Amino acid sequence: MATGLRRLLLLLVLWTLAAPARPGSGKAGDGGCYAFSRPVILQGLTDNLKFRALCSRQRLLASFGDSVVRLSTANTYSYQKVDLPFREYVEQLLHPQDPTSLGNDTLYFFGDNNFTEWASLFRHYSPPPFRLLGTTPAYSFGIAGAGSGVPFHWHGPGFSEVIYGRKRWFLYPPEKTPEFHPNKTTLAWFRDTYPALAPSARPLECTIQAGEVLYFPDRWWHATLNLDTSVFISTFLS
Repeated sequence: MATGLRRLLLLLVLWTLAAPARPGSGKAGDGGCYAFSRPVILQGLTDNLKFRALCSRQRLLASFGDSVVRLSTANTYSYQKVDLPFREYVEQLLHPQDPTSLGNDTLYFFGDNNFTEWASLFRHYSPPPFRLLGTTPAYSFGIAGAGSGVPFHWHGPGFSEVIYGRKRWFLYPPEKTPEFHPNKTTLAWFRDTYPALAPSARPLECTIQAGEVLYFPDRWWHATLNLDTSVFISTFLS
């Protein structure tokens, strides 16, 4: 199927499914609950080759090496924030996750971006061409090492695109609270808790490749695990 036709069909399907449901109806087939009740993987919708080229290690260090970035601890609540030069983060902290480290001992670059300072990069990003009524999109950009990630948490809806690497997602609907410790990393959860989960307690799972986008609905629990050193950007709709 031609790319243009595939994109048009996706737009029509998602527009239909994102329409408000009729009063008294909660069924996905009755008009629009999908956008609010199911994750979905989107492929081939945007061309971010230029943005990807600008996100190479060499280009980012040349453009933003001296910029100060704000890191968060990789636990559910991200209480601690640490500011340091981007070059220092890349050269000293961007390494594979130690599986024995706790979340509050692991620093993670995602969100808390200085949009003015990084505007020359973000203006080249093409987000997914979808919106939810009553929401305003906001970007969060991140870079993290293999085995890193954020443990289970929830927030408003949005899209997450992988620019480099691969990111594995674990998702539960709002009414199904996962079994996890808020200060254990996703890698530790995957090693210690995940294998013992009964089939009925397993999350929805997917691996997002470079160039793919995951839509996550409002208030869905999710944890992430970077399978490689990864560059990624989320568009939050809230």
